[in-house]
Amino acid sequence: MSIVDLKGKTILVTGAAGFVGANLVKRIFKEDPNAVVIGVDSMNDYYDVSLKEFRLNELTKYSTFNFIKGNIADKALIDSLFERYKPQIVVNLAAQAGVRYSITNPEAYVESNLVGFFNILEACRHSYDNGSGVEHLVYASSSSVYGSNKKVPYSVDDKVDNPVSLYAATKKSNELMAHAYSKLYDIPSTGLRFFTVYGPAGRPDMAYFGFTNKLVNGEKIKIFNYGNCKRDFTYIDDIVEGVYRVMKKAPDRAKGEDGLPLPPYAVYNIGNSSPENLLEFVEILCKELVSAGVLPEDYNFEEHKELVPMQPGDVPVTFADTTALERDFGYKPSTSLTEGLRKFAQWYADFYKTNDR
Repeated sequence: MSIVDLKGKTILVTGAAGFVGANLVKRIFKEDPNAVVIGVDSMNDYYDVSLKEFRLNELTKYSTFNFIKGNIADKALIDSLFERYKPQIVVNLAAQAGVRYSITNPEAYVESNLVGFFNILEACRHSYDNGSGVEHLVYASSSSVYGSNKKVPYSVDDKVDNPVSLYAATKKSNELMAHAYSKLYDIPSTGLRFFTVYGPAGRPDMAYFGFTNKLVNGEKIKIFNYGNCKRDFTYIDDIVEGVYRVMKKAPDRAKGEDGLPLPPYAVYNIGNSSPENLLEFVEILCKELVSAGVLPEDYNFEEHKELVPMQPGDVPVTFADTTALERDFGYKPSTSLTEGLRKFAQWYADFYKTNDR
């Protein structure tokens, strides 16, 4: 692997107002207060825009953070950004997220996850036309690519040709597209399969956030597969630390026996490699919400839960094999579920109290 020195580099982060994106920008500036970061985000209303604005507002204190509101599916915009800023490191986190939304709104996934990612790849390709160009492209894939694979834990060496949602299909497509561009144009690229990211200021379409909203409103929550789902929940800081370490090491460029480039391409899982039963997860969440004062001391969780069958697009278990990440980057996510949910509950109490929920 090739060491990529991030100091003094211009870094493009797409999806910069997103959950992972905003936290990654903070991580970059923590390491290098003088970093130059270009952030792009469409600020769409797939979920509460005030959360994106909250995250973005926290980034305004960094004087060398430049934010551009725009859609990565806008080729002219992406080309102009590359022309103007000439980023050396590109982290593509912009995507239409969510499994269930892809069942009813497939067009959004084609636009952002396929057309948008194509525009990023093309811009990376042409960055070499008049100079050294992009040193490393890092992009978000997803544990969803494993579909309903029976073998666990999920390894990056597993065959992943049977997606159970369009979202998963677009993420697998990203990996295939990146491989082709790495091979054809010698672009060092690394895909990261994220496993159920959670934490403060996260996405409200994720189960833990949606459960919290319902419980606060006195509604019943539906726990799918009768509570027998298992998820490899990964705390946001662990995900971001993994992304940051990956940014600093790119796959090596090399020539094959035919004289053509061997693709400088890699894919890794980032997960806690410790799947938790969904019912137990919700019980811990309830306990921490009570401790944070979000729910009353005498809250009766049993009255507010409903065990229901599996829903379309979901899988019964996600479980990351992170041995490759540990081997190449000396890193393994380790935040416990109790610790992570405690931080979320405390943030939720502060945020919605401040915003007069």
